[in-house]
Amino acid sequence: MNHRNFRQVPARKRGLIAVLATAVAASTSLAIAAGAGTAASAAPARATAAKAGNLGQTSGLLPRTKLTQESALQVDLSKETVRLPLYPGTANGKKVWYVLLDASDAGLAHDLGVNYAPKLANIAISDPAAVQTVTLDSPTVQQNPFGPAVVNFAGAPDFSPTRIATPGPNGFPLAKLQPGAVAGPGYSPFIKIAGSDVVYNAPIVATGDGPFDVTHHTNTADRVLGVHIAGPSKPGQFAESWVDMLFVKGFDAGQPIVYLSTDAGQPLTAVLERSVYVPALDKAAFNGGDDFLGSARERLFGFINGQTGAANPNAQGFVHLVKDGFASSDASAGNTAMIDALRNGGDLLNVFGDFPTLTDPRHADAYSPLWDAQLGLWTPKAVSAGLNTRQIDENVVFNLAATRPDLLTGVDPATGQPAPYGSVGVDINCAVIGYTAAAPTANLAAPAPNSQFPPR
Repeated sequence: MNHRNFRQVPARKRGLIAVLATAVAASTSLAIAAGAGTAASAAPARATAAKAGNLGQTSGLLPRTKLTQESALQVDLSKETVRLPLYPGTANGKKVWYVLLDASDAGLAHDLGVNYAPKLANIAISDPAAVQTVTLDSPTVQQNPFGPAVVNFAGAPDFSPTRIATPGPNGFPLAKLQPGAVAGPGYSPFIKIAGSDVVYNAPIVATGDGPFDVTHHTNTADRVLGVHIAGPSKPGQFAESWVDMLFVKGFDAGQPIVYLSTDAGQPLTAVLERSVYVPALDKAAFNGGDDFLGSARERLFGFINGQTGAANPNAQGFVHLVKDGFASSDASAGNTAMIDALRNGGDLLNVFGDFPTLTDPRHADAYSPLWDAQLGLWTPKAVSAGLNTRQIDENVVFNLAATRPDLLTGVDPATGQPAPYGSVGVDINCAVIGYTAAAPTANLAAPAPNSQFPPR
């Protein structure tokens, strides 16, 4: 057990969705639906809203042809890890280590082997703190014949708090929660280098010179499972440092994908995603924005009370993650029970919106790592009939919400009660890594009339 000091998140910093975890008593309908979802998971569904998705390849190394994050050194599906180059930096005079995931400029994204995310250029609109300006060292030839220059960050995460995710009576809502990492003053994972307008997604994932705690994460992000710091490069060679990070499974356009969750603007989201709580992201442009003018966000679809069960091909959502995905445990390479549970579908299995491989350039270029959560609550009718099945496609989810509110509604984060479907004020920094079956190319269904902002 990790015995780091408990740090209570101040009430004023709780995002709207975090209130859900402290409103268990008021969430009567949610608790009933969650409990019924567990019972329904063993019963065959009499109808389905979408074909239950399989997870694609679940062991071995993911072929490089299936990576959107081309700089990734490997994706090990047996260990649930993505290995990324690790770069040096400083923050407040101390050593930090960061990864590069996305860039708002197409040429630089291609050159660096990261995802192209043009929407990131909008992220500081009305929220300057969502982007930190960094400086870049200018080393001499003797100091650096070939390699990265040190990035000087304005702030860094504090990885020392103990992550707490105590299950409630029905698993979710949680009875007790605390993020395992919190942004320090001035920190955001989104950076601009002084003198440039390009926005990069560059989360800090470790601090100090080591040794690095990859079991309880006192100086590493909660998804860091391994760190290698290279020694001096030999003449004519480059010795590369790297980090192994626990990825997340999900779906896009009917296909299974993998991605990396690093930061969130709300405490509860940070706990469930094993990411850094970054309050500055909470107001990033903008709630419900998606493809509207000035938005830096893209839609993501989660489900409160989908089916549960470790071997259930229809399992999905918050209750499932807490009950079947070892949500209360620290993530470590040695926790093989957790690794196997996640490998076989114990994740949230969220549905993503636009994705870099979609055939229509409008949708490929609308990808952003900053996801605006739309949370679905299956109604008691849907749960009792076994219709709370695994969802795998954005349009299918939207069509359900628009045409079958008797089955799927939104949720009011303050009460846990049903509400109109849409954004819930939750954003998460989740860069996509690749796909484990076929590339997502097009949605499985055309949008129902008036279900979305046109054109689609």
